Amino acid sequence: MAATPACLVALALTFLLLDCPAPATAESWVQRRREVRSLLRRLNKLPLASIESSDGDVIDCVHISKQHAFDHPLLRNHTIQMQPSYHPGGMYYDSNIPPRPITQIWHENGKCPESTIPIRRTKEEDVLRASSTWRYGKKRPRIIPNLSLINDPATPNVTLSGHQYAVASTHEDRYHGTKITINLWQPMIARTYDFSLTQLWISGGSYSSKDLNTIEAGWQVYPSIYGDNKTRLFIYWTSDAYKSTGCYNLLCSGFVQTSNLIAIGGSFSAMSTYGGPQFDFDILVWKDPMEGNWWLQVDNNVVGYWPSSILSSLENSASYIQWGGEVYTKDDGQTYTHMGSGHFPEEGFGKASYIKDIQVVDLSNTLNPPGDLILRNEQPNCYNLQNGTDGDWGTYIYYGGPGKNLSCP
Repeated sequence: MAATPACLVALALTFLLLDCPAPATAESWVQRRREVRSLLRRLNKLPLASIESSDGDVIDCVHISKQHAFDHPLLRNHTIQMQPSYHPGGMYYDSNIPPRPITQIWHENGKCPESTIPIRRTKEEDVLRASSTWRYGKKRPRIIPNLSLINDPATPNVTLSGHQYAVASTHEDRYHGTKITINLWQPMIARTYDFSLTQLWISGGSYSSKDLNTIEAGWQVYPSIYGDNKTRLFIYWTSDAYKSTGCYNLLCSGFVQTSNLIAIGGSFSAMSTYGGPQFDFDILVWKDPMEGNWWLQVDNNVVGYWPSSILSSLENSASYIQWGGEVYTKDDGQTYTHMGSGHFPEEGFGKASYIKDIQVVDLSNTLNPPGDLILRNEQPNCYNLQNGTDGDWGTYIYYGGPGKNLSCP
């Protein structure tokens, strides 16, 4: 059935407001809308309950067995592993100190029942902000700071491609995971398609072999994904160097969530302030030595896992682990978008953003300091980092910056 003039006008206004490329014909308008609605039917599973959050999100409580993960061809007959068989050694908790619960804004209005998982509902306008339905929730190739390619003249310039980093990395070895404590901030986003994030990368394989696998987790501010400037918990994965597999959060099948307490993609309740209170949270990602799955824990909450069957290059171990900040801008020239707190590392605690207590999981499944770190930052006058070791903080980095300034044109 042909679209009515009123519908076409409404669609045109939608695309103009969202600053998206508009389809060229009436038929392509209708086709795009059909594709969007088809995707929404796949993503938004029938919930047993729903919670409206004051930040505008709707959190659907979906039965754990009905989650989108099991639409993956390799997981059609997957048996859910409800708990890891083993935690890394070297983790000690003082029983006199109560666990610090991570809080997300949707928690104010309720919680999901047992046997369900909280999923941030995807809305039509979320998908329409993407350049295409297929690209929604995906990264583009070559957006991991691959340290093995630093001196390779064929490697694209990171700044020219829009991605800028301040990251620390291990030397190449064999790893079974990492644990860090991440400082929470709400960086300023200057341009429509900019984003700012802080994360860990666990990687195996390579770009050249097109088998790069990554596991990623942290926080991000990404208006074109979420439609706002809130700081949100995120995950990502790929098994083919970002060509076609993997996505943010639960926007494709793959990651199996087991927790009913944490919404991946949900916004945090408390943010650090410059010169004021500081907030942080722990992330642990490790390989289960029995089942081979890669587990995610946020503070004391075991959230879920990446099944070993979808990550062939990480089947035995990872080759590199990296930690730090990233800023992306789609437009030409340097952006004013902040990384971390928007202040340089030398300003220190309470002003610069940090990642502390950096540890790696070795092949004996024990947490240890990472040893000497490799630091990478192409534009130190825009975004920078420093590292150090302290008795209370262990191995740490301060990182971040304001982007464009007098010394960073």
